[in-house]
Amino acid sequence: MMPMVPERAKLHLVMTLWQLGYAGNHIILRSALDMGISKIVFPLYRNAIVLFVLAPFAYFSEKNDRPPLTTSILIELFLLGFIGITCNHGSYLLGLDKTSPTFASATENIVPAVTFLIAALLRIEQVHLNRKDGRAKVLGTLASVAGASLITLYKGPAIYTPNSHLHQSRVLHSLGDDEGENWTLGCVYLIVHCLCWSSWIVLQAPLLKKYPARLSATSYSCFFSVLQFLAIAAYFEKDSQAWQVHSRAELFSICYTGLVASAMGFAVQTWVVDKAGPVFVSVYLPVQTLLVAVMATVVLGEEFYLGGVIGAVLIVAGLYLVVWGKSEESKFATQKAVIPSTPENKKRKCPSSPSLIQPLITSFSE
Repeated sequence: MMPMVPERAKLHLVMTLWQLGYAGNHIILRSALDMGISKIVFPLYRNAIVLFVLAPFAYFSEKNDRPPLTTSILIELFLLGFIGITCNHGSYLLGLDKTSPTFASATENIVPAVTFLIAALLRIEQVHLNRKDGRAKVLGTLASVAGASLITLYKGPAIYTPNSHLHQSRVLHSLGDDEGENWTLGCVYLIVHCLCWSSWIVLQAPLLKKYPARLSATSYSCFFSVLQFLAIAAYFEKDSQAWQVHSRAELFSICYTGLVASAMGFAVQTWVVDKAGPVFVSVYLPVQTLLVAVMATVVLGEEFYLGGVIGAVLIVAGLYLVVWGKSEESKFATQKAVIPSTPENKKRKCPSSPSLIQPLITSFSE
């Protein structure tokens, strides 16, 4: 029946199913942390699985197109692995451990806005304040930053509390004595996670111009990240118990986050970006947050706080302003590229120099 479905409907269906699967990633990671899994060894195993799956595809699919490696490119790939995977994953797990899946997912919606901000500061992206697309991106960035700041600085009263034993045990397990301090610190970790993710996106742009083999670049970055996590874990995790997988639930969480959230996510988003562009992928980010909220309430008995809800609304509003601004910017660039080529007003498109194109929005994000 799938071939009979229109192309656009296929894209919406695939993205909805993918957001459902990725929402499960947040819940499973939260459950893994509650089981006491090591926050250093876990990402080591997870990225080893990703590397094992992704590297063969990269080798065979880009065998004839992969340029030779140089010392400078290897250094850049090492730094990409450190910023985009090692620091990214580590700060996310630390933040999730002290907050909740819903707010972790909501905070990630600031990534497009922060990416635009970093790219603008580095002058990779041009800001046209005299055009509506430029003003929309600036306003969206400000709204997202304001939302993230509100989530961090103001927790507020609980506006929804599940009346369940599951919720009570979850609170006793993770919040400790100083709930407010833990929550604020967790939000800071999540903002660091988003900054690392956005920096990874921005830094890929110049690298991929010199080394345009995306799968190979990602595989090398993942390889360096595995080495980095291995070194960190060897130094900090002296207890052999931390290196062991103690249950099928822990094994499932490692495999799910490695295969579904990362490896399969890369394949799905590559296909969707190729068919509909990166903006289409970005628009679906809030769907993931909604699904995480529903799943976290049912599975984990999570409660919602006023500051987090208001902050999430600001972040999602900022996201859509930035996405709309990028869409309008693309339309403006297309119109500008159409120039008359003959006296008969025949038109042709000439290549334009687009601003930073945001790559796959959830690749290796947690």
